[in-house]
Amino acid sequence: MTVPVRRDYVDTSWGQLHIATAGSGEPVVLLHQTPRSWDEYREVLPMLGRRFRAIAVDTPGMGASDVSPLGHSVVAYAGAVLDMLDALGIGSCHLVGHHTGGVIAVEVAARAPGRVDRLVLSSTPYVDEAARADRAGRRGIDEVEPRPDGTHLTELWQRRRRYYPPGEPELLARYLRDALATEDPEEGHRAVERYRMEDRIGSIRQPTLCVGHDADPFAFPGLSRLAELIPGARTEVIAGGAIPLEHTAGEFSRVVLAFLSAGAPARP
Repeated sequence: MTVPVRRDYVDTSWGQLHIATAGSGEPVVLLHQTPRSWDEYREVLPMLGRRFRAIAVDTPGMGASDVSPLGHSVVAYAGAVLDMLDALGIGSCHLVGHHTGGVIAVEVAARAPGRVDRLVLSSTPYVDEAARADRAGRRGIDEVEPRPDGTHLTELWQRRRRYYPPGEPELLARYLRDALATEDPEEGHRAVERYRMEDRIGSIRQPTLCVGHDADPFAFPGLSRLAELIPGARTEVIAGGAIPLEHTAGEFSRVVLAFLSAGAPARP
């Protein structure tokens, strides 16, 4: 049975958040990487929707969501997720995040532990003082200078291409459409680099699954370290998984469904 996906807007006190939903039942909120949108979960939504009420949210300033008046920061992004839960009348939910979305999920779970039942952190980097120092002055993956002849668009494509599976240009096309919908596709990455994750990771008490994608050169090497910092966290590795979640959407959905549906351990 195919579960339909519905797109809608949620009104908050400061603007609108764009969401896509599928299914019914316990809510599962999905947070995407930078500079993507709900489209990153286009294939995942109907799969999760067979068991849950799956809700993919466009991060403020990305996709079709308004920019938060608080600007681009992990704290502001997390606040918007909580605003959305309030607007939809959702007391608590399972929370899933990929890359930047995982960092936002950490902040939501730490700030409002009663609102998050179970947590899935996919390709989520652990950014502490050492990581910030290592990234300082390094050019961002999506950092290009706009040029009148449009060649910066080709540059953006080429800078991402090395991290995408060969022979799947449609995945890059989906990325580029989302990147063009933002004022600056690098803002979300800068927000992660400013975030003091080391001050918040120790507050995570929800049953947590850390998912690694073994063809992701950015986040996969830190999978074990991330899991060690969260009491009782489990890990799962998706073979052939890469930066674009769509590449292994079926396996990712299977892993998430198994974790959320089976008896996860009680909170420590």
